[in-house]
Amino acid sequence: MAFSTLLSFTLFLCVCFASSLEAKPISSLIRKKLFDTMFLHKDDNACPAKNFYPYKAFIRAAKTFPEFGTTGSLDTRKREIAAFLAQISHETTGGWATAPDGPYAWGLCFKEEINPQSNYCDSTNKQWPCFPGKSYHGRGPIQLSWNYNYGPAGKELGFDGLRKPEIVSNNSVIAFRSALWFWMRETRGTLSCHNVMVGKYVPSEADIAANRTAGYGLVTNIINGALECGIPNDPRVNDRIGFFKRYTNLFNVDTGPNLDCAFQKPL
Repeated sequence: MAFSTLLSFTLFLCVCFASSLEAKPISSLIRKKLFDTMFLHKDDNACPAKNFYPYKAFIRAAKTFPEFGTTGSLDTRKREIAAFLAQISHETTGGWATAPDGPYAWGLCFKEEINPQSNYCDSTNKQWPCFPGKSYHGRGPIQLSWNYNYGPAGKELGFDGLRKPEIVSNNSVIAFRSALWFWMRETRGTLSCHNVMVGKYVPSEADIAANRTAGYGLVTNIINGALECGIPNDPRVNDRIGFFKRYTNLFNVDTGPNLDCAFQKPL
């Protein structure tokens, strides 16, 4: 075979191989059996969200965010999926220290915040004004909260987040999509949970000064840093890490560095 022909054939194989990697669906990385192993008790009678978080709803929702779980190396993809599932597990957990199968087998037990302390309406936000009589307390896998999150989430996902926020706890696919919307959205440049986990986060000078280094801990900072970060050995942060370690172990992938946000300035 002539050198030019061999080179062309080699390039063709490389392109095809790369394309096959890019097209690899998220369902090939997390199959139903693995999903069910992670969430052993989500459909127990003890869980208020029983039957609300089926595997098919997660996969359907993930497909609408094509970069989620498909960016980077195989290990990076697995690690991102594990990080997302770990964070939503903490937000919806029904586990306790001596729970059957351990505290980290009880993710996705709740779909709505229990006894919210307010209606989570920021009346100073005029771009996303609250609708009379509606509450914007935590709902769905990531416990979407506040009118300034419900409004833009609904606009981008195709529902009225201000007038009908309850749809996040009534529709399984929308619930997962709301969590993925929050995960993927960029704020302050490249800052997003997704970008942090796949290596696309570029810290600003302020981030560097605040010790906001890339890793799972920064994801926690993005999600709830104002309440949990900058506090050494915070039990809520430790719970998030516990889920992440269990899931990365099931994925047979390492956790990566900087698991907590104890010494990060909150966002």
